[in-house]
Amino acid sequence: MKKKLVFRFMQQHKIETVNHNFLIGLLVLCMLLVHGCDSFVEVDLPTSQLTASAVFEDKATANAAMASIYAKMRDSGILSGNLSGLSNQMGNYTDELVYYGSITGKTRDFYNNAILPSNAEVFNWWSTSYNQIYAANAIIEGVNASTVLNQTDIKQLTGEALFVRSLMHFYLQNLYGDVPYIITTNYQQNKVVYRMPSAELYSHIISDLELAVSFLPDAYISSDRIRPNKSVAMALLARVYLYNKKWSEASNAASYLINNTQTYVWETNLDAIFLKASTTTIWQFIPRTSGQNTQEGETFIFNAGPPSLTALSSQLINSFETGDQRKVHWVKAITKGTDKWYHVNKYKQKSKTPSSLEYSIVFRLAEQYLIRAEARAEQGDLTGAKEDLDKIRTTAGLSGTTAVSKQDILNAILQERRVEFFTEQGNRFFDLKRANLLDGALAPVKAGWNPTDRLLPLPESELILNPNLNPQNPGN
Repeated sequence: MKKKLVFRFMQQHKIETVNHNFLIGLLVLCMLLVHGCDSFVEVDLPTSQLTASAVFEDKATANAAMASIYAKMRDSGILSGNLSGLSNQMGNYTDELVYYGSITGKTRDFYNNAILPSNAEVFNWWSTSYNQIYAANAIIEGVNASTVLNQTDIKQLTGEALFVRSLMHFYLQNLYGDVPYIITTNYQQNKVVYRMPSAELYSHIISDLELAVSFLPDAYISSDRIRPNKSVAMALLARVYLYNKKWSEASNAASYLINNTQTYVWETNLDAIFLKASTTTIWQFIPRTSGQNTQEGETFIFNAGPPSLTALSSQLINSFETGDQRKVHWVKAITKGTDKWYHVNKYKQKSKTPSSLEYSIVFRLAEQYLIRAEARAEQGDLTGAKEDLDKIRTTAGLSGTTAVSKQDILNAILQERRVEFFTEQGNRFFDLKRANLLDGALAPVKAGWNPTDRLLPLPESELILNPNLNPQNPGN
């Protein structure tokens, strides 16, 4: 019955039957989302015979439901590589990008640091993130109620869903501050939630990730590193430990990945790091269709000037040291007469190719080296910190760092993160924020910058629906 309903839906909407199980999972997941969590309001349960539990009747459809969560993460919300994702919007919000688009709109507001609670992106990031959290919770509840799936599959899917839940809450906290930590699909509970203090929220993130690490297998269960394994959860855990100043734990978690040289092989060719088969990729999103490449490439690459959307800022271009090969390989100049602009060139493909060459990378090995470098420096292991830092620098064609003192090494690591991770999922904003350097770095170059801009406003529509989310963040 469930397949007949799906096929009828596919025919009505002219969907090709490329992967029936995936579409079944996607449709059931869509039903879960539609009926569950847009604004945590109470709704009636679906009356269709295609029930939420149907997706967990077999392994294929359960895995399809999980895969469809990643598809939604790729296409919309915080981690999307399109105009609405962190990479573009927070690049405009900080000092990485210059905006050339329309004189009004959500991205212009980000670029001008003039974001109101009514900003469409503020709502989009909040709602899509909690949609994805809700879907992860539905997976956790569904697989653990299944009488068909075996324990190996239950652990795998639960581990993946716990990872997704942790990842989304991590970004929500770093954007909005105190936010609710949602662990159920119960409508009555979710529509009246309160914001959780960040320290408590992080304890939940860590607990979920530690459980995910214990559940997930060492090996990837799919090709191309598109489904999280133990190392993917460990990569996020290393970052979370770092953000919480748990230096020893951060160093150990990063070492877990760095020492796994059978899976993660260091790449010295800068042009190969962002290819789909890169051995430094920890986790990535597969494109929607074969031949498609990344949304980042579609967003950032322009072939003629002036740019219609964004270009790299002079502040970023001038931050590269002389001889840094990342400026040669990851940045491209476009000229028109005497004018010159630069675009991100990490991903080289703007359009389709006969087969996909690039996938959108979410976690890569370089971050783990710089996490461990920072954690080692904070613990006084300056020699080890410099070794990890120089791993990145020498790959970029630079000599070893000249930093000697602990503070100089930490400053050098922050600088290295700037030129290594530019326009990657908001890293610049998060790094400046946790180092308490936002005001000093951005106020001189961003006329609209205010100290309260370290937090985005909560969506005004959410405060109306659930007054328990008050008070609004400062400055709004």
